[in-house]
Amino acid sequence: MSKTEQLSQEEYLKRCQAAADDGNVVAQNTLGFLYLNGQGIEQNDEAAVTWFRRAAHDGYAAAQYNLAVMYKLGQGVEQSHPESIRWMQASANQGYVDAQSNLGNLYYQGLGVMQDYAMAYLWWTLAEQNGANDVEHNRTDLAKKMTGAQTREAEQLVVQWQTKH
Repeated sequence: MSKTEQLSQEEYLKRCQAAADDGNVVAQNTLGFLYLNGQGIEQNDEAAVTWFRRAAHDGYAAAQYNLAVMYKLGQGVEQSHPESIRWMQASANQGYVDAQSNLGNLYYQGLGVMQDYAMAYLWWTLAEQNGANDVEHNRTDLAKKMTGAQTREAEQLVVQWQTKH
């Protein structure tokens, strides 16, 4: 099949399912989205979580993020902020920008974690360095609320994270 030919929705789903069953994490994550959105298949949040979880356990950052969101919302799984943070952190540590940006939000607001401006600054800085366009303003406003000592601590956290990862 040439690249210009399009697969039927049914054929795409069959190929995606086969690849997911074979352990392809991209296909597993994609299948999770198909179930989540009911695209070509009956919408099923629990099935979406199952496929996101399989790919997440194999270290796929996008699936870890998606699983974190499912736990945060309690969608297809019992709501659990600790599980959401766990998977968000795993994804963010791999440089997944959406996870980094969201961790910044969670630490800034104190949602599921203790409010910590230094940690919010860390994650928003990393997200910005990885191409997020929507966090610079947040980080700038946050820096105005922080003491000099907090800002130095946050900048040190950035250096430590970059050295470790």
